[in-house]
Amino acid sequence: MKVRQLLSDFFYFCSVSTDDKFRNAFQKYLPEKAVDHCFHLWKEKPFTFKITKERTTKLGDFRYQRNRSIQTITINHNLNPYQFLITFLHEVAHLHTYETYGTAVKPHGNEWKTKFRDLMYPVFTTEVFPLDILLPLGKYMRNPKASTGSDHQLIKAIRAFDSNRDESLIFLMDLKVGEQFILQQRTFVKKESRRTRVLCEEVPSGSRYLISGRAEVLPIE
Repeated sequence: MKVRQLLSDFFYFCSVSTDDKFRNAFQKYLPEKAVDHCFHLWKEKPFTFKITKERTTKLGDFRYQRNRSIQTITINHNLNPYQFLITFLHEVAHLHTYETYGTAVKPHGNEWKTKFRDLMYPVFTTEVFPLDILLPLGKYMRNPKASTGSDHQLIKAIRAFDSNRDESLIFLMDLKVGEQFILQQRTFVKKESRRTRVLCEEVPSGSRYLISGRAEVLPIE
């Protein structure tokens, strides 16, 4: 993406931002029927909000700083509307959890899970999410984890709605052991799965790497 385009997708909001500026950003990035819900969440408990460049290690982030009354939430700019919404509610649930319990509870413990489910409930409808996402999302929300990427069916359903998705790519976790693939112009063979990561061997060097099972790779026929 060109620098100018990336900068145009970067927004910085704080508690004194105008309502219109905040709402316009949500209208750009969220499903239409979820805009009001998310806007009211911000009005209810204001926070600094940033839409950032793509980060490979995370989709969003909640930054709790004890010495600040206004906390910060960031979300990657390149998420499709459904992933953006889920990520936004995930991070706002962190804010609500910390405001209620402070740092005395686990980041993704039962308190956060309850907050996340409560925030998701008003938009858990076919008016907001396609049925293809709603079904695996419902299963995931019974016991949400730290990342949606931990749920294979949910992340596959969400990625199917990426506007720039390359149909020739598949998830590494969907390859069989022993099959070869290309990632970042390098050839690997899948060796074995280890929870969320996969042990892979580079061809022909023989070097071994742990690669995320959610990595999209080009299979070699």
